[in-house]
Amino acid sequence: MPSNRRRFLKTVASVPGLAALGASPASAGARQERDVYKGLGGRPLINAAGTYTVLSASVMPREVMAAIESASRRYVNLSELHQAVGRKIAALVGCEAALVTAGAASALTPRAPAWIAGKEAGKIPRLPATDGVKNEVILQKSHRNGYDHAVRNAGARLVEVETREDLERAVGAKTAMMIFFNVHDPLGKIKVEEFAQLGKKLGVPAFIDAAADIPPAENYSRFLKMGYDLAAFSGGKGLRGPQCSGLLLGRRDLIEAAALNNNPQTDVVGRTNKVGKEEIVGVWAALEHFLKQDPKARWREWEKRCATVAEFVAPIKGVKAETFVPEIANAVPHLRITWDVAGSGIKPGDVVKRLRDGDPRIEVRPVIGEWLEVAVWMLEPDEAAIVGGRLKQILEKE
Repeated sequence: MPSNRRRFLKTVASVPGLAALGASPASAGARQERDVYKGLGGRPLINAAGTYTVLSASVMPREVMAAIESASRRYVNLSELHQAVGRKIAALVGCEAALVTAGAASALTPRAPAWIAGKEAGKIPRLPATDGVKNEVILQKSHRNGYDHAVRNAGARLVEVETREDLERAVGAKTAMMIFFNVHDPLGKIKVEEFAQLGKKLGVPAFIDAAADIPPAENYSRFLKMGYDLAAFSGGKGLRGPQCSGLLLGRRDLIEAAALNNNPQTDVVGRTNKVGKEEIVGVWAALEHFLKQDPKARWREWEKRCATVAEFVAPIKGVKAETFVPEIANAVPHLRITWDVAGSGIKPGDVVKRLRDGDPRIEVRPVIGEWLEVAVWMLEPDEAAIVGGRLKQILEKE
């Protein structure tokens, strides 16, 4: 066994109560099953970064997998299943209607046609051609991002504004809707609640993309209560449902129009955004499971994991570890680690690379400054010590 691997195992073994690297029941069970990634020659990773799509977001609880497995064994009419699950989800979160989509970004595509073409059979197949119909979507310039491509796919023309006055002047005969990306709320001059109020005042439907704003569960209804007509959330992030699932919540008439512009309909813009019976049932099961959990106990567990990582690195001279909660999106306990970068000669980017290239492979949050951020909420219970042990090795320059 290489010396650095041996030192790492000794470091982790020193943590009280941690018998082995694979001590959790979930890990033990996984070792007895087929390892598909090993068969593919891939390298699974420890996710200390968070619910990033490129890192496969989250791991589904066994209760969710059981529901998916059950759904996979029988045939069903997808339109009927969409309606049935939509009613269940709407009742759980307290809204008029709901639609399962192929992710939060996918919720943008059928939602735009819901306002541009609505339920009109003659207009729906024409999209993204929008001659003679309302096709302008208003958003703040600071909210432009790669995800608004999903709106443009439907033939929408984006109209950028910066102030409340700009927005009021921008509304006209071709205005179809207003869109707000909640993750960019700190960047815009029009804040989240005011944006919804402006929509009501101007008679323009308002939509909010809140993909990564779960938890808390209250957000499923909070934005709708503000006045937003529709809200979109990821099903595969904090909810821990299928990665290729999302939730579109809000007004019944708009949800019905979105469904007509979406899979499993054929000659529609959203046909490519397919969700199968497994994802539809899986996100419903994930929501039921999520709402049954004790949020305070879950929060304490995340704080405990932050403390575990901190116990490894805080004693190192010049290193500081503190818990923080992001203001918006992934608003759960994280750990920020700082050190004398200039004096140590170890840059945050170097640490990220060594964690990624090491054994076990570990991903942390992207570097945004002269520090390192660790997300603990997607870790298995035993993995916080593994992350802390690797960071200790690197920062001590062993």
